[in-house]
Amino acid sequence: MAIPKAHLEFHPIAMDDDGWQLPEGYPPGTGVDEKILSGRLDSAAKRGSRTRLLRFRPGVFTTQPFVHDYWEEVFLVSGDLTVGNDENGEGGERFVAPTYACRPPGVFHGPFKSEGGCLLLETHYYDPA
Repeated sequence: MAIPKAHLEFHPIAMDDDGWQLPEGYPPGTGVDEKILSGRLDSAAKRGSRTRLLRFRPGVFTTQPFVHDYWEEVFLVSGDLTVGNDENGEGGERFVAPTYACRPPGVFHGPFKSEGGCLLLETHYYDPA
C-alpha cells in the first residue's frame, strides 16, 4: 500500500535557512541541505514518495558515489553541478541549469560538486507493488 501525499495548494516556500536539514547520507558540515516539500519515504517497507529541494553551497563537493533502492528524478533548477568528480573534487562532467536526470533503483551516481552553488528539485519514489 502506498503512503499518500497530502493535498497542498500553492504556498510560499522560505528559501532562507529556515526548515533546511542535513540529508541522509551526507556528512555534517558538507554544505548540502534539503528541504522536504511533500511526502516521505519508508525505506524499511520500501514504499512512499517524497519531493524535496536539495541545495549545494558554492565550492561544495562530495567524495563517494551514492546508490539507493528507489527511483530518483532530479531537475537542476539553478546553478552548476559536476557529476563524477574524484575525492579531491577534481574532474567530472559539469552541468548547468536547466538539466534533468532520472535514475532507477540501484544506479551508482556521483560524487557531486558545485562551484557556484546549485538548487535541485528531486522526486524519490518506490515502484508501486
